[in-house]
Formats: sequence, structure tokens, C-alpha cells
Amino acid sequence: MIYTELTKKAMKISFEAHKDQVDKSGIPYVYHPFHVAEQMDDEITTCVALLHDVAEDSDITLDDLTEQGFPCEVTDPLALLTHDDNVPYMEYIKRIKTNPVAVKVKIADLEHNSDLTRLDSVDDVALIRADKYRKAIFMLRSPKK
Repeated sequence: MIYTELTKKAMKISFEAHKDQVDKSGIPYVYHPFHVAEQMDDEITTCVALLHDVAEDSDITLDDLTEQGFPCEVTDPLALLTHDDNVPYMEYIKRIKTNPVAVKVKIADLEHNSDLTRLDSVDDVALIRADKYRKAIFMLRSPKK
């Protein structure tokens, strides 16, 4: 993890946003963004990784993050990573592909979410979701068209 004033602020916000949430196996959800952030190698991607689910899964908005001092280098990728349910999933992935920071964070996010060992039991729904994530990773890694 990279520790700067900005990443520490992102850590605190991520923790507060997710502290009462759990994943599909009942594990505190906050471990997920922290795990994704551990895969990053600079301040901006670390902040984006820590905050990648905040706007989607809490009451904190992108405007709130801007007001708290996060620059557009953080909030622009976060806007792309915040999935609007009205946008088809693969269209959402195509939009992410327009920003290298969003791509890097989303690949790490999908790889972690595809780890079936995180689940207590693997059912057909989990296998279908993992397959969707593998397709998204492939699309994100493929050359731009």
C-alpha cells in the first residue's frame, strides 16, 4: 500500500463507507477494496482502488469526494467505475476502457471478485458471474479498437 496524505484519506473513507457491509461469505467487505489497493503502485490508482465501490455502495457521492479534495485524476476514473444499472454490463466495461487508471483498477477488482475460493460454496450463479468477469478482463486487456 502506498501511504500519502491522499491515500490515507481514501483509506478512512473506504473504511467508513464499507465498515458495516459483508461480502457473499460474511467477510467484512472493506477487505476487498483494501486488497485491490494493494495491487496498485501509485497514489492515484491506490486512491481509486480504495474508493472504487464507495459511490455505488454507500451514501457518499463523487461530488462529496471532490469536496474532500480528491482531484479529477481520482474522480474521473471513479465515475467510470460506478456502474449505472441502466447501462448493460459490457457497455459499462467498454466505457471503463477509455481510462487507463479505471482499467488497471477494474482488472484488479475483477480478478479478486473472480476468486471462487472467497466463497463458502460455489453454485451456478457464482460460476456464471466468474465467467462474465473473465470476459470483462479479456475485453479490458485487449487492444483498443
